[in-house]
Amino acid sequence: MTADLSYIRNFGICAHIDAGKTTCSERILFYTGKNYKIGEVHEGTATMDFLQEEQERGITIQSAATTCPWEYKGKEYKLNLIDTPGHVDFTIEVERSMRVLDGAVAVFDGKEGVEAQSETVWRQADRYKVPRLCFINKMDKVGASFEFSYGTMKTRLGANGVPIQTPIGLGHQHRGIVDLMTMKGYLFEGEHGEKIVEIEIPEDEIDVAKKYRAIMVEKIAELDDHLMGKFLEGQEPTVEEMKKVLRQATIERRCFPVLCGAALRNVGVQILIDSVVEYLPAPTEKPPVQGSDPSDKNVAMSRPHDPDAPFAGLVFKVVSDMHGDLTYVRVYSGKLGKGTRLLNPGNGKMENASRIFEMHAQNRIPLDEVTAGNIVAIVGIKNSYTGDTLCDADKPIILERMHFPEPVIAMAIEPKSQDDKRKLSEALSTIRREDPSFRYSFDDETGQTIIQGMGELHLEIIRNKLIRDMKINVETGKPKVSYREAISKKVEEVRGVHKKQSGGRGQFGDCTISIEPYTAEQAAEAELDFTDNIAFENEIVGGVIPKEFIPSIEYGVRTTAKTGVKFGYQLINAKISLTYGSYHDVDSSQIAFELAGSNALKEAVERAGPQLLEPIMKVVVTVPNDYLGNVTGDISSRRGMIVDTEDRDPVKMVSAEIPLSELFGYTTSLRGMSQGRASATMEFLEYRPMPAGMLKELLDEKAGGKGAKK
Repeated sequence: MTADLSYIRNFGICAHIDAGKTTCSERILFYTGKNYKIGEVHEGTATMDFLQEEQERGITIQSAATTCPWEYKGKEYKLNLIDTPGHVDFTIEVERSMRVLDGAVAVFDGKEGVEAQSETVWRQADRYKVPRLCFINKMDKVGASFEFSYGTMKTRLGANGVPIQTPIGLGHQHRGIVDLMTMKGYLFEGEHGEKIVEIEIPEDEIDVAKKYRAIMVEKIAELDDHLMGKFLEGQEPTVEEMKKVLRQATIERRCFPVLCGAALRNVGVQILIDSVVEYLPAPTEKPPVQGSDPSDKNVAMSRPHDPDAPFAGLVFKVVSDMHGDLTYVRVYSGKLGKGTRLLNPGNGKMENASRIFEMHAQNRIPLDEVTAGNIVAIVGIKNSYTGDTLCDADKPIILERMHFPEPVIAMAIEPKSQDDKRKLSEALSTIRREDPSFRYSFDDETGQTIIQGMGELHLEIIRNKLIRDMKINVETGKPKVSYREAISKKVEEVRGVHKKQSGGRGQFGDCTISIEPYTAEQAAEAELDFTDNIAFENEIVGGVIPKEFIPSIEYGVRTTAKTGVKFGYQLINAKISLTYGSYHDVDSSQIAFELAGSNALKEAVERAGPQLLEPIMKVVVTVPNDYLGNVTGDISSRRGMIVDTEDRDPVKMVSAEIPLSELFGYTTSLRGMSQGRASATMEFLEYRPMPAGMLKELLDEKAGGKGAKK
């Protein structure tokens, strides 16, 4: 296998649930020779869905990585492929994969086009500046439409899609594709479509092919001044010219080539792999990876994608294993040999890369060395987690971290025996290491352990993992919503004092703060740390509070905000400015200022119009016309607001915004009211103030449960 980085492609497959991502991945593994038979999702034999839960449910839960070879135009390429989940509860898996990929294939359902979760993964890819190919899959599905699906890319994603293929036949008639560059047709024959047969475009497909070729030529010409000049003069650009411009524009994310096929029927996948090589970037075609100096976070640094540069890699996934944790790392620069000592600049600890593996789903191939541009799993890493940097100890750098979504749902769990109790803490720590979107805490008042996640399915799978995989007997309560506190107005000059005199040395801390509603966008603009959605700004001048006590005040403020100020839920979306204070030469201490900061925040929130926020979910229901009235009426009864109804004959797609507290058991209820014919997807949208009546009910319930927090 060549060490030349230009022959490497790191790409992922991402899409809405059930668009056929894993089926595409299985075909890629088969055609590249990595697998000798094709695994099927519906049979529970897919290579990339190797967890028991995945095989039973027929969905992808965790991203799986593999490496496979591909020969293109007489040269051998190395493909590092990650298959990601489509279900919104596992969005963290997509998030961390996008952070380390150079390109992606976005898969769409040929009948449904762009769906709710397609928009989410598209936004994640935008956030990490990932170039994409679009593959309209399931052209063999009854009701499939290339024109409709292609149109939804513009209307729902605002994407500049460039069609480079059209299907030959639709639904049961689908049997091949037309290459619009060469205006040739291709059929996929043999038991697994492994034999590609070139044909002239069938008579009944000529008009459609000509129409989309004209669209393609014009769109490619718009991407380059030279080609636009030729186009305006009525000259046709050559295939080579068009491919060169299309490749560059795809890498720059100015356009997205659109292909089509039917992975389940083995149509179009080999040409999709060719297009990955042809249009998605090699590591060297991506900008240098950005980071900062560990000793001064304000000093920007970067690393080129070069094997000769100092080593730098990003941990993007940790999987607990009976033989030791597997730490997945994207190597951005330098070389790494097994047994090498590495620095984690985030916590200052040294790590030992005792063994290095190239992964094929859950199977491992040992390596002696890995170079820049590759994705590997390392054994021996003890203190590094998702988002951490590993680098050369003599040339440290902290790479940009990734975004982790906040959990929106919580559930109490209790171990059944003392032995289970001992095992539970370690098990939860292991799951947290693997899944940064999972949180857990211990409630002193109720004696319960509270687990938090992204949705009901997320928590259900974690519960099953504890019981089935980790053999811990636990009982679970009903899921509960994770509410948040916020303020509604700005308040200035709020004083917090902690004073204690009890003979001998006393305690004295005094600070004055102001508080105001704040957003992540404002924090980014002001370059303020917005950890846990709280910004803290030190405006002290003249040394009225010594510098060494400022971090204590911030710690007191942040700790109090995290545990809840008014209602017992985390405070978010606020900026606290430290403006004034005083100290005592003898009695002032760090703990005194920590408590003063806490007291100031409690008083400030009380004056700033505290309110309780509830998570609102974006729900998209696909419902046959016969049951539309039932569904819309039910949405209204759940305090939902319908924002859009789209006609996709013979069904309607209803987009609504509904409080999460009204959605427990919604999927079961929806099946009942539509005789099993409606389906729904949901994802977290935002936090909004809770109606006064609902707030009173919640606080009364909480007071009945364990005493309301004053």
